[in-house]
Amino acid sequence: MIIDARELRKTFTTKSRKGTQTVEAVKEVSLQVDKGQIYGVLGPNGAGKTTTIRMLATLITPDSGTATVAGHNLLKEPGLVRRSLGYVSQAGGVDENVSPRAQITFGARIYGVADVENAVESVLKRLDLVEFADRPARTLSGGQKRRVAIGLGLVHSPPLLFLDEPTTGLDPQNRANLWDRIAELREQGTSVLLSTHYLEEADALCDRLAIVDHGVIVAEGTASELKRQIQGDVISLRLDDLGRGAEVLAPYAKETRVDDDLLRVYVDDGEHTLPSLLRTLEERQLQIKSIAMTSATLDDVFLAKTGRSLRDTGAES
Repeated sequence: MIIDARELRKTFTTKSRKGTQTVEAVKEVSLQVDKGQIYGVLGPNGAGKTTTIRMLATLITPDSGTATVAGHNLLKEPGLVRRSLGYVSQAGGVDENVSPRAQITFGARIYGVADVENAVESVLKRLDLVEFADRPARTLSGGQKRRVAIGLGLVHSPPLLFLDEPTTGLDPQNRANLWDRIAELREQGTSVLLSTHYLEEADALCDRLAIVDHGVIVAEGTASELKRQIQGDVISLRLDDLGRGAEVLAPYAKETRVDDDLLRVYVDDGEHTLPSLLRTLEERQLQIKSIAMTSATLDDVFLAKTGRSLRDTGAES
C-alpha cells in the first residue's frame, strides 16, 4: 500500500467584516491506495479534494488523523514523504519564459538527482516533449505545458505522483492526450493520486476512486462497483411540466428526481418500462421535449449520495 490515510481532518479559520468564521474543509477522511494504482478523488467545488492532497503532500498539516505515504509517517517524517512523491498543482508552476529542458533540469538539481542529463532526457521522452524541449514554455499549448509540469514532478523518479485537477482548462483533444500519458505512468510503475471534477476523467483513468462532498467521502470503490449501486436504467426526460411528470411516472419508478430542467426516472428495466411510460405521458398530455435512456453513470451515483448533480456544481477549490 502506497498511501494509508486514517481520519484526516482540517479546519480553516477566516476573518472578514462579519467576524471570524470556521470552515471544516476535510472531516475524518480515510483512504487507502495500493501500489501501481491510479486513485481518483472526485467531487465538486469546495469538496475538500485539494485540501486532502495538500495534507498528504505535507504542504499543510492535518489537525488530526494519521497517514503513511510511500512507507513514511506523514507527521514524523515529512522530509522523507516529500522526497518520495511528485506534486503537480492545478496551477502547474511552469515558467513561461524558460524552456522545458531548463526547468526540468533545475528541478533535477534541486532534488539532487545523480545523473541529471539522463534523468531529464528520460522524462522528456516519457512525456513526448523532446520536440519542444528547447522552446520557451509560452510557445507551448496548454496540454504541452501540463506535461512539462508533470515532468517537474517526475524527474526524481518518485514512486508516487499527486496530480491536482490535471486537465482543468484543456480542450477535449489535449485532455484525452494527457489521459494517455497518465495511464502510461501507471504502466511504468508510478502510483498516481489525482483529484478531478470531470466524471469522464474519473471513469476513464481511475482504478479506484473516492467521491467526496463537503469534506466527507460519500462513496468509494471502482467506477463499476459504484455504478452497480444504482441498479437498472435511468430515463432522463425534459417535459413541459417536470413536477407533474414526476408525479404521474412515480408508479413506474424506483425513484424519480427533478434536477434543474431534467426529470430522472430510475427503473429496473428501461426497455420494458419505456413503452408504458411514454403511453402514460401521452394520456396525461405531457409534452416530451427530449428523452434518453442510459445505464447509471458516476453522476447518478453522486446524485444519489448527495441529492444534486456533479455536472452542475462547478470545479474544485
